Amino acid sequence: MPENAQQSQGVYVEPGQEYHRDTNYIETRIARDGRDGYPVEPGRYRLVVARACPWANRAVIVRRLLGLEDAISMGICGPTHDERSWTFDLDPGGKDPILGIERLQEAFFRRIPDYQRGITVPAIVDVPSGAVVTNDFAQITLDLSTQWTEFHRDGAPDLYPENLRDQIDEVAAVVFTEVNNGVYRCGFAGSQESYDRAFDQLFARLDWLSDRLANQRYLVGDTITEADVRLFTTLARFDAVYYGHFKCNRSKLSEMPVLWAYARDLFQTPGFGDTTDFDQIKKHYYIVHSDINPTQIVPKGPDLSGWLTAHHREQLGGRPFGDGTAPPPPPDGELVPAANSALAWR
Repeated sequence: MPENAQQSQGVYVEPGQEYHRDTNYIETRIARDGRDGYPVEPGRYRLVVARACPWANRAVIVRRLLGLEDAISMGICGPTHDERSWTFDLDPGGKDPILGIERLQEAFFRRIPDYQRGITVPAIVDVPSGAVVTNDFAQITLDLSTQWTEFHRDGAPDLYPENLRDQIDEVAAVVFTEVNNGVYRCGFAGSQESYDRAFDQLFARLDWLSDRLANQRYLVGDTITEADVRLFTTLARFDAVYYGHFKCNRSKLSEMPVLWAYARDLFQTPGFGDTTDFDQIKKHYYIVHSDINPTQIVPKGPDLSGWLTAHHREQLGGRPFGDGTAPPPPPDGELVPAANSALAWR
């Protein structure tokens, strides 16, 4: 954690106001045809993430499932940041070893010197120039699936199959508004009315998802798709953070039988649970959101051992990777420490 982090945390709750996420990102795309000036090129780009962030966790999972580790390197920021930027405090000397920078902010300023918006992860940086290409998290994962196919591993799943894209997009849109962002609309609500509204929408949508998943293993079709990746990263953080810290406390995930079994099924699938760092997740939310948690005390719980229990979702059929195969274990430098995972609670 940067020395000045406690003195310079951002403000996340505006009294009397409903929370609105700024979704104006750098929309430049890395595409096969180089339409925006950044063609697909292995070894040229670096994906910068933070394991704590659900939006970044999506990109980590997709990169892993598709086997793009050799084509796109990955830099990992620490779990906490101040109001200026995510930082590379996990790396020796506090600098990313490839980009040579201490703050992700530096890469944004190399692209747009007067950049005024949030410094967010995931972000993809052009290594030769040191400048951010994009931080458009929703498009990043879709482009990894559709533009980088030449560099996918043998057996990579199709996470965004063309015949299901309309359904995936439809489900992902409501999940984003009412679940992925819905927990933030609860946690960052500045009025009772806006909190109540977000709370009711969140749990109505979770009930809808439970009904949808009661008799089918995955959200769209019979294989894992982009829609499942997007929902999983919110569910993985629900009991550890959102239930208490964001006041999403009608029910814990572990008290919603269908969603709990669905989440465990994905967690136990290579690429999901082994990219989930519960220690960093808790440190991020409870330390960074100091206007919600002024003491910055990080809770020791919850007990994570339940993530490793039998889910029985395989009885619904489905094939996790379709005609593909599971990814190999993560590279050594990208392993989540056992002490930070559900393994520590066995």
